[in-house]
Amino acid sequence: MYYRLWRASRPPCVFELHLRATFAGILAGVMLRSMPGSLMVRLMDEVASMLLAENLPPTSRHVTRLVDSFVQIAELSRKERPFLRRQRHSIALHFDLFALQSEMLLDAPDELIVGYTQTMMGFLLFHPMPSSIGMIGLGGGSLTKFCYRYLPLAAIAVAEIDRDVIALREEFCIPEDDERLQVQCVDGADFVRQTPERFDVLLVDGFDKNGQPPQLCSHQFYDDCYRALAPGGILVVNLLADDEETVQYLDRLHTAFDDAVIVIDAFDSMNKIAFACRGNALAMDGKTLKHRVDALRDDIPLVLDLTAKSLLSARRAITFPALFQAFDIA
Repeated sequence: MYYRLWRASRPPCVFELHLRATFAGILAGVMLRSMPGSLMVRLMDEVASMLLAENLPPTSRHVTRLVDSFVQIAELSRKERPFLRRQRHSIALHFDLFALQSEMLLDAPDELIVGYTQTMMGFLLFHPMPSSIGMIGLGGGSLTKFCYRYLPLAAIAVAEIDRDVIALREEFCIPEDDERLQVQCVDGADFVRQTPERFDVLLVDGFDKNGQPPQLCSHQFYDDCYRALAPGGILVVNLLADDEETVQYLDRLHTAFDDAVIVIDAFDSMNKIAFACRGNALAMDGKTLKHRVDALRDDIPLVLDLTAKSLLSARRAITFPALFQAFDIA
């Protein structure tokens, strides 16, 4: 789950004036008068973002289509089940109106288009050829599909507690289970506590409509994650930056991993990504890290330069100072 930064800047003044005029003209015919003011602001932000993204003028036809779509999502958000939102070039999985759980381009189903997933794949900087990957949270399968395609030597085990999410597997072009991929309907906390596997990489991206379930951010859970990793293994956790309890979760993570933890801001979203290791994998020398960035750029369609810079910047403030003296990414 993530909360997208909808706009980097305000739209052009003329565009915004035309959009406001169009809104004034169509709202009389749409049942939006009782909508809370905060939701109206979100509606206008989303409509503006979508128009600009699709390079469309703020005409009544285009705005009405987007308003109708927003109203439909608002209705679906009142239900207790995940739902899909289809657009011209993509399909998205939602738990509610405000949080986009996963998104897929229809003509490139294996591409990582949500920024935080690119950041989570930063584990490749420290473990470029994992043989065993565990995942908590299937969602739209973005990370699952990417790892399945571009890490052919890795066996992938996925824990997803929601049967309704697993039922949407075909919609998101997630491969069927085989000798390399297994998707289990199980609580992620039980998954890491009971697994006989020792994972090279463990990715935790488990959310429900209320956010992060308490069993996936407890002391016991992070201790179990540590035990579920092979020596040198990497844990990657997606956290909500605006959750007031995130600081407490990070304290637990530091305790479980003896402070072998780096936390950075996710790209293009209001999330934080924590990297923790069982061992000293995060303390590799700078030349090796730079070599891996260059090698991954050639072999895997990821933008890891920003992730590497963020990791290095975060590391300056805590430990391994030699890492930063030896490595600089242009």
